[in-house]
Amino acid sequence: MADITQVKVPDIGDASGVDVIEVLVKVGDTIELEDGLIVLETDKATMEVPSSHAGVVKSIDIKVGDKVSEGDVILSIEATESNSDSEDSKDSQSEASEDDTAEESKDDSNQQASQQETSQQEAEEDDSSDDEEQAGEEKEEPLIVPDIGDASDVDVIEVSVQAGDSIEKDDSLIVLETEKATMEVPSPSAGTIVSMSVKAGDKVSQGDKIGVIKTVSSKPAKAKSEESKPEEKAESKPAQESAKASDKPRPAPVSDYPVQSPQEGKLVHASPAVRRLAREFGVDLSKVKGTGPKSRVMKEDVQSFIKFELSRPKATASSGAVGTPDLPEIDFSKFGEVEQKPLSRIQKISSVNLHRNWTMIPHVTQHEDADITELDAFRKSMKDEAAKEGVRLTPLAFIMKALVASLKAFPSFNASLANDGENLILKKYYNIGVAVDTPDGLVVPVIRDVDKKSVYELANELGEMSEKARDKKLGAADMQGSCFTISSLGGIGGTSFTPIVNWPDVAILGLSRNQMKPVWNGKEFEPRMMLPMSLSYDHRVIDGAVAARFIVHLGKMLGDIRRVIL
Repeated sequence: MADITQVKVPDIGDASGVDVIEVLVKVGDTIELEDGLIVLETDKATMEVPSSHAGVVKSIDIKVGDKVSEGDVILSIEATESNSDSEDSKDSQSEASEDDTAEESKDDSNQQASQQETSQQEAEEDDSSDDEEQAGEEKEEPLIVPDIGDASDVDVIEVSVQAGDSIEKDDSLIVLETEKATMEVPSPSAGTIVSMSVKAGDKVSQGDKIGVIKTVSSKPAKAKSEESKPEEKAESKPAQESAKASDKPRPAPVSDYPVQSPQEGKLVHASPAVRRLAREFGVDLSKVKGTGPKSRVMKEDVQSFIKFELSRPKATASSGAVGTPDLPEIDFSKFGEVEQKPLSRIQKISSVNLHRNWTMIPHVTQHEDADITELDAFRKSMKDEAAKEGVRLTPLAFIMKALVASLKAFPSFNASLANDGENLILKKYYNIGVAVDTPDGLVVPVIRDVDKKSVYELANELGEMSEKARDKKLGAADMQGSCFTISSLGGIGGTSFTPIVNWPDVAILGLSRNQMKPVWNGKEFEPRMMLPMSLSYDHRVIDGAVAARFIVHLGKMLGDIRRVIL
C-alpha cells in the first residue's frame, strides 16, 4: 500500500507569517517532483513552493489568504511508486517452492539468485553507461550583471538565491534599487547556484560578476546504440527536432493571438517573475495561452497578450483601452542634417505614464485667475524674518495650505477611482505632489501631511525635495502616495496650459506666471497681482460644475489667506 506523505513549507529565510496568494494544485492532481504547489508573497518578493515528492494530491491543508511559515503542512500526497507487484510475486514464488524438495528449492533458489544478480549487475552497468553518456556535460558559468541602462554603483537590496539552489532560466537572482525604481536581475540559464559573490548592501554595475552557476549541456546517445538502430535514428531525428522546437517558447503573433476566455479555478503554470509581470500590467493569466512545457505561461506570452490587447481596434468594457494605429516611420535625414539623441531614463519612464494617463483618463481643464495681491504683500513682508530662520518663503507654500482647505471642502478631489470603476476611494490624508523640472526630465516628489505642517515647514521641505530631485537622490517612497498634484511654470512664464492628471490622482493644478493686471472694482480699474490657474480633472469622477466651484473656492482662499485658519 502506498504511503501518504505530508509536504511542508521549506526554508524560506527569516520570513514568517507569509501570505498565500495562489494554490496551484487541487485534490486528485498528479504532480511531479519540483512542480509548483503554492505561491507565497512577502513584502519584497513572490516565490513558488515546489513539491518535494511526486504523487497524487490527497488533501490540501491551506487556502488563498492563509499565512504560513517554515514547517507548516501544505498538503498530503500518495506516492506513485508501489511495491505491491513485487510483494505478490514473492508470495507466489514462496508458495510454489513449498511443493519442491528442500534441496531442489535451495539449488534452484541459489541458481536463480545468481542469474538475477548477474543480470541485474549487467543492467545496472548498461543503465549507468547510458546515464553517463546521456546526462550531459556540467560546466560552471559566471553570473554577470546585464545591461541596466546608464546606472552604475546600484544598490543590491536583496539576494534571491543562495549556493545549492536549483533555478530556472529568468528566475530572479538579485534585486537592485536605483534612485527611480527597483529591478530584478534574472538568471540567463537554468542550473544550480555554486556561489554568490554579492550581498545586500553591495553596489554593482553592468558587467560585474555576482556569482557562479553550474549548467548541464545535453549529449547525444552513445554511438553503439545509434549504429545498431539506424532506422530508429533516422525516424527519431525529425521527432527530436520537433520536440526541441516545441520546447522553445513561441509567443503567438499579435495579429492572430488566440484569445482565451477566463476560467475560474483554472490551474495556470507560471514562474513568480511572470506572475509579477502580469500583476503589474493587470493581465489575467487565465486568458493567456502558455507556450512553455505543460502549457506554462512564459514572459513572452504575457508580452504578446499585452501587445494584442493594445492593438485591438475597439475599446473594451474591462480595460477601456482604445487601439491606435502605429505611426509611420519617417526618414528625416532626407530633409536635412539630423542627430539622434536617446531619452533619459526619467523621460522614458515618464513618457509611458503620461501616454497612459492621457489616453485612459478623459481630461477637462478649467481656467481661473486668483487675486494674490494681499498674499504676495504679506509674503514679502515676512521674507526677511523667514530668512533669519533659514527659510526661503515662496508663494507655493501658501498655495499648498490654501489647496488643502479646498480639498477638505470638496472631498471628491482628494480621492482615487477604484479599479472596478464603480467606487471612489476618499482619502483622509493630504499628501500633495509637486512637479520638479530637472535636467533629466520631470519628477514629482510628494510632500506628506500638508494639513499638519506650517508654512515655514512646507517651504523648507519644498526646498529639500527640489534639491534631492536635481541631485538624483529621490527614492521611490519620495514619489508615492500623492492625493493631488501641483505643476508650477510660474518661474518660466506663460498664461495657461493643460497639465496631465497624475494617476491615481483625479486632478492636477497648473500654475502660470503671476502678473499685474488692471481689475475693475466697481468704480475704477486698479492694479492687482493675478495668478493664472489651470485645473485639469478626471471627468469620470468630477463634473464640470463641481470643478468650477472648486477652483473659485481656491481663488477665494488665495485672495484672503486668513480664510485658511477659519
